[in-house]
Amino acid sequence: MNRNAIADVAAHFRFAGSLEDVRELTSGLINNSYRLTNRLPDGSARDYVLQQINTYVFKKPEQVMSNVERVTDHLRRKLTAAGEDPARRALRLIETVDGGTMYRDDADRCWRAYDFICDAVAYDRAGTPEHFREAGAAFGEFQRMLFDFPAGELYETIPGFHNTRQRFETFRQAVAIDRAGRVKDLAREISFFLNREEMLCSIVKKIEQGELPLRVTHNDTKMNNVMLDAQTGKALCVIDLDTVMPGSALYDYGDAVRFGASTAAEDEEDLRKVSLDMAYFRAFTDGFVSQVRGALTEEEIRLLPLGVEVLTGELAMRFLTDYIDGDLYFKTSRPDHNLIRARAQMRLLEDVEEKYDALCAYTAALADAKIQILTKSGF
Repeated sequence: MNRNAIADVAAHFRFAGSLEDVRELTSGLINNSYRLTNRLPDGSARDYVLQQINTYVFKKPEQVMSNVERVTDHLRRKLTAAGEDPARRALRLIETVDGGTMYRDDADRCWRAYDFICDAVAYDRAGTPEHFREAGAAFGEFQRMLFDFPAGELYETIPGFHNTRQRFETFRQAVAIDRAGRVKDLAREISFFLNREEMLCSIVKKIEQGELPLRVTHNDTKMNNVMLDAQTGKALCVIDLDTVMPGSALYDYGDAVRFGASTAAEDEEDLRKVSLDMAYFRAFTDGFVSQVRGALTEEEIRLLPLGVEVLTGELAMRFLTDYIDGDLYFKTSRPDHNLIRARAQMRLLEDVEEKYDALCAYTAALADAKIQILTKSGF
């Protein structure tokens, strides 16, 4: 969109000062985002983020905004009560001129705005284990500050997103229909998932049986959704809250490790390059658990490696399902792209399975350390 069009939208928000500059932010894959610089009466500048919500992905933007508003308000209250300035530590929505948090324009496009977090950076991938430890701390703090939030009151912005039982049914239907005529060449891949059905559905089952509590989950725990202080490298704030909804803490932890601790890209063709980097696993786990003490249960911490298994297998199965369907959901750059992605994630899952005892031993040791610390502190 051109500057005049953005200025027309910006006029519907309670921004301080007058618009001076507009720059498109190109790092996001879902929403269209713009950095606005406003000039204040005293001559200083103030930056904001203006976003167009992708209503193809999020069919009910009002529900998305309800979740974001409630969660950000909760985070900011918690930080303030702890004596911290929330300005750079939690997102702050900018009100519209009519007092809401979302503006719908004449073309039925939905918009929202935040304060821009200055002097901060986000990385697409962790360049060092220390960066990944900070990401773990950020997502762990997110869990800790929201552990007393009534998760069941949030909307499911993408219904059934991590319901692997539903994902399995979709997979079975895709195999039965064989829309693209590809099933005949996929016997090994299909068996791979059928042999792991019990494991893949285990978190859903544990939630249903009350063995795992329902938590507020972020559901997109990639490195680039953590803002780090540009000077110190320390975690500041978790961003991109559109997929915040009820779930298990194992989902957030598992997806973060699946993506951030993998030694290869999601579409790596040379499967010899695909494995789980234990140094990155330990770094993220250290950061995450350091922040969830007193928030997650001992059982949740012990079961964190199960999240890595389930989330890796879930994504692999989604890639294969889409390949069988004829590549309808994920964007592809070549005819077998989704099959390559599926095989890469399958190989990663195999490596996770080979290292599973070591993963469990590490998290069990941290769970025991958590108990000792809680005992010493009087909890």
